[in-house]
Amino acid sequence: MDSLGLLNLLDSTIRLSTPLIFAALAGLYSERAGVFDIGLEGKMLAAAFASAAAAGVTGSAFAGLGAGVAVAVVFSLVHGLASITYRGNQIVSGVALNFVASGLTIILGSAWFGMGGGTPTLTAAGRFLDIDLPGAEALRDVPVVGFLYSGLVSGQNLLVYVAFLAVPLTWWILFRTRFGLRLRAVGENPAAVDTAGISVAWLRYRAVLICGVLTGLAGTYLAIAQSAGFAREMTAGRGYIALAALIFANWKPVPMLLACLLFGFLDAASIRLQTTALPVIGQIPPQFVQALPYILTVILLAGFVGKSTPPKAGGVPYVKER
Repeated sequence: MDSLGLLNLLDSTIRLSTPLIFAALAGLYSERAGVFDIGLEGKMLAAAFASAAAAGVTGSAFAGLGAGVAVAVVFSLVHGLASITYRGNQIVSGVALNFVASGLTIILGSAWFGMGGGTPTLTAAGRFLDIDLPGAEALRDVPVVGFLYSGLVSGQNLLVYVAFLAVPLTWWILFRTRFGLRLRAVGENPAAVDTAGISVAWLRYRAVLICGVLTGLAGTYLAIAQSAGFAREMTAGRGYIALAALIFANWKPVPMLLACLLFGFLDAASIRLQTTALPVIGQIPPQFVQALPYILTVILLAGFVGKSTPPKAGGVPYVKER
């Protein structure tokens, strides 16, 4: 593979990893607080549709971003109401939200736009476009550093930079702030947190709200940054892959970033393999290539999931002792 081919592969890895990073961070906040959220997929899908619809109507990418985040937060609050306030089964609630988002986006897309569940193609003003960073052109011919800076770091859209900056910010919040300490504690021993006079429900609701914001960013990225509109079921299982990355990384932000990059790389490599004929084997069937990232995800989880330790109070509704 030549240097240009490698650069394109790495660039695709970054772009394909971005929604996974947002979604995995969303799950990290929620599940560290003891609220398991299998509904990441549904929140992303709802946010993608809302952002594309709003950006198409207003012609503003930031209006689309606001709509996507708002819808995802509403879905998160529904999940919080079911699992925190009413102490329902968190898995059932998450699966229900996935079904609601899947059906609702198709119905509304068909009713509003008459495009079989999709939205019209967005103009440039309704999308987050690539940003050329200062000095990228001047450093283009500098060996290694210029090659990486001008070809890989520069030329990404705003949400890509936000996603990668959110990882160290999340690490700092979780492990260097009082809020992060309490959030981790409520996922391990909510009774101790309650005894200290801190509201378990309010802490968990805050985690769920953060989860909604991040899944909103993930869905918005898919619809109006990576693509130019919403397509039916466009999340394509990314919410579940984000959960796999979270488990694979043992609920820690930096290993989670590496896991998302790995899955993004597998996705990027599978796209490249669709147009590449291998020696002896020849052209690989496109159906197998498209399934390859999901197959490898299952293989990785089968080999490493036993080493992961979820929060002790995860998935267990808290009942205040009287």
